[in-house]
Parts: sequence; structure tokens; C-alpha cells
Amino acid sequence: MSKKQIEDVVRQSVEAYFKDLRGEPPEQLHDMMIQFVEKPLLDVVMKHAEGNQSKAAAWLGLNRNTLRKKLGDHHLL
Repeated sequence: MSKKQIEDVVRQSVEAYFKDLRGEPPEQLHDMMIQFVEKPLLDVVMKHAEGNQSKAAAWLGLNRNTLRKKLGDHHLL
């Protein structure tokens, strides 16, 4: 899957979310999207890094402590 395809999937999801709202204004949309994208991203990266937090942090461009906090926040530890 290309970067463009990932962008298209996100765009389609946000459009569907607005459709589901039926004209109601969204709340905390940025925080919601970050949370919904971040958890599966962390989960998949940790799987491919075979649980190695240092490797996963490097792949994500994060400090290992930051990754560990995010994993805890998403109950992935």
C-alpha cells in the first residue's frame, strides 16, 4: 500500500464520519483521529518489531520512553 493509498483511506474514513454525524458538529476530532490511528499503528509496529521497544521506537522516530508511555496509554503493554 502506498502513502497515497493510506492517505485516501484516512480521507474516506473522515468523510464517512462526517456523513454519520448528519450535520452535527464534531468534537475533539483531532484527538479522536490521533487516538484511533495511533493504537493500531503501535500494535502493528510492535508485532513486526517482535516486541522490541527500541527497534519499534526507532522505526516510529520516537524516543523509547515516549513509545513506552504511548503503549501504556493504549493498554498495549
